[in-house]
Amino acid sequence: MIENPAKSETRADTNVTDTKKDEESWGSFLKFCLKLVLAVLLFRTLIASFFTIPSESMLPGLRIGDYLVAAKWPYGYNENSLPLGLPGPKDRIFGSMPERGDVVIFKHPVDRTDYVKRAIGLPGDTIAVRDGQLVLNGQPVQREEAGYAEIPMSSNTACRADGGVVVDNLCRYRQFRETLPSGKSYMTIDFGNVGGRPLSDANGQLMVDGNGRPVMIDPDNTAPFVVPAGKIFVMGDNRDNSLDSRYPAVGGQGVGIIDEELLVGRAGMVLWSTDGSAEWLLPWTWFTAARWDRIGEGI
Repeated sequence: MIENPAKSETRADTNVTDTKKDEESWGSFLKFCLKLVLAVLLFRTLIASFFTIPSESMLPGLRIGDYLVAAKWPYGYNENSLPLGLPGPKDRIFGSMPERGDVVIFKHPVDRTDYVKRAIGLPGDTIAVRDGQLVLNGQPVQREEAGYAEIPMSSNTACRADGGVVVDNLCRYRQFRETLPSGKSYMTIDFGNVGGRPLSDANGQLMVDGNGRPVMIDPDNTAPFVVPAGKIFVMGDNRDNSLDSRYPAVGGQGVGIIDEELLVGRAGMVLWSTDGSAEWLLPWTWFTAARWDRIGEGI
């Protein structure tokens, strides 16, 4: 039986049309994916990005397992604002300094990892610590005892034996309300006078002076220091458990005095928080591990 040539041509035309439709569908999908990637990059570059809290240096306000939203626009933009380590301008565009008391995200000056601390000293400020009391421009910062911070112990939160007391599975730390001259107020934790602490280098080796003695820093007693132009003095709210501007910049340890070009953003709120007990292969534990009372908490 001889096939009708007209039908063959119609079938061929249909196949060509289907192929074109498939190609157009794939093209549309790829365009959508590209637009989505660009939108995410723009959002994370210009508007906000997300960061995790890996240590207890910002207790009692921020805990290990907190996921933060940080606003990108307050301090301007440069290469440190770009996600995924993408290249960008070194000089800050629309740059401005933090306000004292801001919780800032910045790149460590040595290893370029993200750190979270509180901005305490701005250019021209004189910063010192005397017996655990913060001194700003020669005046002790207002500090009032505020009972105890009660931190639930969990898979990612232990209790420091040198500063905390365990009661009913809660770690209790002495806390103080610190109020800056601007009126900005926040809670801090103080273990008391902890004395000098030895410094280590990036390899974990003790640093020694010319006489072979360990180099010590007492975080509760520091000499007055004038913050240079373009720099920021940062501290953790957990004053005796924070390697901050009181310590020299060493990879994975102290951060030294932060250059404004290292700023990434200003912490805004807790987007999500987990106690560390979740397991990836057990999806229901993602919810049982959530600290629901912390989600949406302002900083």
